[in-house]
Amino acid sequence: MRQASTQISIMTRGKGLGEITDSVRTWVASQGMTNGLLTLFCRHTSASLLIQENADPDVRTDLETFFARIAPEGRGLYVHDTEGPDDMPAHIRAALTQTQLSIPIDHGQLALGTWQGIYVFEHRSTPHRREIVLQLMGE
Repeated sequence: MRQASTQISIMTRGKGLGEITDSVRTWVASQGMTNGLLTLFCRHTSASLLIQENADPDVRTDLETFFARIAPEGRGLYVHDTEGPDDMPAHIRAALTQTQLSIPIDHGQLALGTWQGIYVFEHRSTPHRREIVLQLMGE
């Protein structure tokens, strides 16, 4: 059994889903492991990770719209507002999604479905640099 880890830095464009599948796939391939388990961890409380459809961009639009409805922005809506009106809604959105993903590695490939991609879901309005830790265990 071998282990490998790295950290990738992602610059988001502000609120929305940014696909990172290719970066993750490239790093996994460079490790030369045939079978194993990849864990991804987002080191932030106002962004999250998702495995989601990567074929139709309307899916991303609908997800973003849904989260805007269930955790709206606005002054006076939340007690925690020292970092701006988008901060507490970002924390709520991150709490409802995931900060960690596990993906099997099969025959040296991510065992994702045909239409699945890996996304950083930025919940803040402005661009941010997000750090994602990748930990691979396998052989």
